[in-house]
Amino acid sequence: MDQLNLTDFDVDQQLLALPGTSLLIFTSVGCSNCRWARQRLPELALPVERLCWIDAEENGGAVQRYGVFHLPALFVVRDGEFHGALRSELSVGAISQGLTHALSRVPDDLP
Repeated sequence: MDQLNLTDFDVDQQLLALPGTSLLIFTSVGCSNCRWARQRLPELALPVERLCWIDAEENGGAVQRYGVFHLPALFVVRDGEFHGALRSELSVGAISQGLTHALSRVPDDLP
């Protein structure tokens, strides 16, 4: 599974151009759940083409646009279309089920 580190400067450009399903994940070094997610999510057999990481401390513009209130925060983007937040446990089953639900929603423009 591919992994990208995105910033305020390239998040929208990258997500609009990437084919397939991306899981956009806001994290912070000071958050223990975020450190766990950063270490473990790449090891899971998730049904996505890539994980896109954003450091919430360094990218306040993206945090504000996406309405991030807690970390880690996950969002689903497929073929440049925004399918909203993914609220689930950080397990293969829960994330897979959340992805199915998110992708069934009518997509919106990126925030």
